[in-house]
Amino acid sequence: SSSDHFDHFRRRPLEPHTITMLRTSTTSTVCRKAVTIARRNLSNASSSTSTRQSSALAGDTGRKATHLHHAMTSFLAIAAPVVMFTPDSYTDGMINKGFGMLVATTVSAHSWIGMNYVATDYVPKVSKALVGPARVFNAALGLVTFVGLSKISLNDKGGIKGAIKGLWRPQQKE
Repeated sequence: SSSDHFDHFRRRPLEPHTITMLRTSTTSTVCRKAVTIARRNLSNASSSTSTRQSSALAGDTGRKATHLHHAMTSFLAIAAPVVMFTPDSYTDGMINKGFGMLVATTVSAHSWIGMNYVATDYVPKVSKALVGPARVFNAALGLVTFVGLSKISLNDKGGIKGAIKGLWRPQQKE
């Protein structure tokens, strides 16, 4: 029956490219029905995420968090190689410490937001009661990451850049 045919579309939402493809062939009643069901599924999915409770620990809620997460990723991908390949004579001192603090802030915030996405997506599959503790753990992990990277960037010789270079530099024998 035709109802069995549409059950396939009700079980899982369609991908955006599939919806576009179905819209272009609107001559068929089957396609019109599939587009209607897909729109309903997409609107239900978006309304369920927008009603989610927001808290100070939920670093993954809203468009700002997503935009910030992507901006931090782009910053790290561009700025890190530029500073790493700049000669030490240009980056020693305040530039190195400033870059180190910027990296410490960006990496810790990036991991905090990213781990909150993981907590939102996967922790409820284990237990919804664990979402709060997972967010607290993510915040604590981000804070420890920030403190550790900040200490390296401000106190160690060479800062973050020196620590990364040290991974490839052979140990000097005394």
